[in-house]
Amino acid sequence: MTKHSKLEREQRAAESARMAEIQSAWQASIPAPVAAEFAREVAAAQSRPYVPQPDMAPGTLPNPPRPGREPKPAKEENPRGRR
Repeated sequence: MTKHSKLEREQRAAESARMAEIQSAWQASIPAPVAAEFAREVAAAQSRPYVPQPDMAPGTLPNPPRPGREPKPAKEENPRGRR
């Protein structure tokens, strides 16, 4: 866990309060039907599950290992008794 100074915590709290103030002022400035539609769209977007995007485009092969970094071949297991 990261520790922040008292000044940083106060600045973050002030920033959060200011953002809430700006958001409420913005919502008050738009017409009620538009605000209700926006709230419905936001709720619908937040209710959708998060699906992470694949790391690579479909059909692309992964990069081969760099020369000299190839994985070691699998060991062949031949259990022998003690001599």
